[in-house]
Amino acid sequence: MMLLTIDIGNTSIAFGVFQGKRLKSTWKISTESVLLKKTIRLPGNIDAAIISSVVPKATPVVKKMVAKKYNIRPLVLGENIKAPIKNLYRNPRQVGQDRLVDAVAVKELYSCPAIVIDFGTAITFDIISKKGDYLGGIIVPGIETSVRALSKQAALLPIIKVSAPKELVGRDTVSSMKSGIFNGFGVLCDGLVAKLRTKYGPMRVIATGGHARLMSKFSRSIPKVDPNLTLQGLRLIYEKSLK
Repeated sequence: MMLLTIDIGNTSIAFGVFQGKRLKSTWKISTESVLLKKTIRLPGNIDAAIISSVVPKATPVVKKMVAKKYNIRPLVLGENIKAPIKNLYRNPRQVGQDRLVDAVAVKELYSCPAIVIDFGTAITFDIISKKGDYLGGIIVPGIETSVRALSKQAALLPIIKVSAPKELVGRDTVSSMKSGIFNGFGVLCDGLVAKLRTKYGPMRVIATGGHARLMSKFSRSIPKVDPNLTLQGLRLIYEKSLK
């Protein structure tokens, strides 16, 4: 069976095709292109699809494209299927579906308790208890979001291409900004992980998202990077729905 997994984020949409448990291919497109209803590339020979979304306006567009292409009704987290995890948020509906999907993936694929750091439009720290419950999390502005905000608010600071700094102390504006972004967020990650471990005890850390692998070089607290964590979580949720 061929399963299409789709993670709709604020900046980009990630796609994954699974044949059984094997992830055969992945690709991304901009969320803006879907909101503008541009034609998107979809593979052939898909038997089922599951969608996670934090962009309500994009969800029906993607659902319609999938239904039209494959003549199937995709499963949508929060609509016709729920993430199989105990959600201890005060208002469970406030948790982004992608965060719950990541928690399910970590619960099934890694040991708990755990911290999931997702480097997306926002950087989220999500906590999964020893019992495998979703406890809650921490949200801070993402790397790209921070760069754009800094350039917008400071007249003399340019919009820069996000890439690793070559030195700790910058010798020009761009290198100074790059150092501040990556070393700053690295220290932030280490500090928050340390605080969480002080409160909850030893916890495994798994990072995912667009800048996870690069950020792992600037944070001592990120030993494991899983770029396809959300797609794997969607596969696991789909498989559990069949039981």
